[in-house]
Amino acid sequence: MKPLSVLSLLLLLVWQAGAHARLTIEITGGAEGAQPIAVVPFAKPKERGVLFEDVAAVIAADLARTGRFRPMPRSDMTATPHTPEEVDLHDWRRLAMDNLVIGTIERAAVGGYDVSFVLFDVFRGRRLATKTFTSSVSELRYTAHRIADVIYKLLTGSPGVAATRIAYVISDGNPGSQRVKLEVADSDGHNPQTIMSSNDPIMSPAWSPNGRKLAYVSFENRRTAIYIQELATGRRERVAGFEGINGSPAWSPNGRSLAMTLSKGGNPDIYVLDLSSRNLRQVTNHFAIDTEPAWSPDGRHIIFTSNRGGNPQIYRVSATGGTAVRVTFQNDYNGRASYAPDGRSILCVTRIDGSFRIGLLDLKSGIMRSLSNGRLDESPSFAPNGTMVIYATLHGGRGVLSAVSVDGAVSQRLHQGVSDVREPAWSPLLR
Repeated sequence: MKPLSVLSLLLLLVWQAGAHARLTIEITGGAEGAQPIAVVPFAKPKERGVLFEDVAAVIAADLARTGRFRPMPRSDMTATPHTPEEVDLHDWRRLAMDNLVIGTIERAAVGGYDVSFVLFDVFRGRRLATKTFTSSVSELRYTAHRIADVIYKLLTGSPGVAATRIAYVISDGNPGSQRVKLEVADSDGHNPQTIMSSNDPIMSPAWSPNGRKLAYVSFENRRTAIYIQELATGRRERVAGFEGINGSPAWSPNGRSLAMTLSKGGNPDIYVLDLSSRNLRQVTNHFAIDTEPAWSPDGRHIIFTSNRGGNPQIYRVSATGGTAVRVTFQNDYNGRASYAPDGRSILCVTRIDGSFRIGLLDLKSGIMRSLSNGRLDESPSFAPNGTMVIYATLHGGRGVLSAVSVDGAVSQRLHQGVSDVREPAWSPLLR
């Protein structure tokens, strides 16, 4: 599959057969100088018939995937304390641990279980945090993600993303008889849930700012249309089904509007739909192809892909319309752009020596760095804390997802057995 134009990126969808399964994460590159941390197995109640999640293992895996931490193997632990009174920090200093995490799972007075943890700064000899979460057995894994995010925030100063989710599209069956699914899973690939299933292509999933809805494009009845679906209830609504192209939905930062690509006027242009009033405003009006809109974090501007200069490049326009300004000048192809959460850089697909890579453009310096090295890397999406990027690529002849840190030091691969996986979108921080 070779992108030939911006329009082909919008409309072309190629899938291979695959079985439904959870995403498996393989760490393919780690950062040097990761902080050593010990996450001791949590004490659990002795209750028959109750299968408790290994909370400590989930926390350790979450921290390892960030590339900022190097969890200690359990086989190297000389002690497994569960309470502060049982901790001898001298032992952990001898093992060269920077930090130590201990914890317990106990019956809660109000029902469910109290999951308590303590985070120690080993060398300074003090507690950094003591916190308790109340959880059901079925929610213990999510609780572990929340604990990992607390630890990450305390030790790095940035929000963690272990408790976030990712949306993606897979396909089952052979071309012509495939079943395409829009799925949502935890950030570590566990707990996959099918949001939408169809015999027709589904593409361009986009999270609402509150993480409760997804907008996406469906080719039902052999026509493109944009739908919004509530994750909790499954309720969905068609919000754009005009003649021609209805594509590339993008939520405004306040969640009140949806930018999109429509060709209702005969040519693909950028429009903004007010979701309350259903008023539709045209933002660009050009004879070229304008597509793939994305909002700036402050909601004042929209960046989009256009071939108005000959080759596909990124342009910026006021969200209310006006004259568009070209943003990218390096390389002969740049598309599918989005802003970093802090607004200082943009992510895009860029062509380098005939291969499509994920590029990160610093808006102040104008310098673009390549974050990937594949032949056909596409659909990049920022983690909500801006430290990681997830994207679609090819590996072993099939579509998989990959993640890379913005400094390029940490990389991971997410795959689903023999399935093709495409169109990833990282959720906002969930509260």
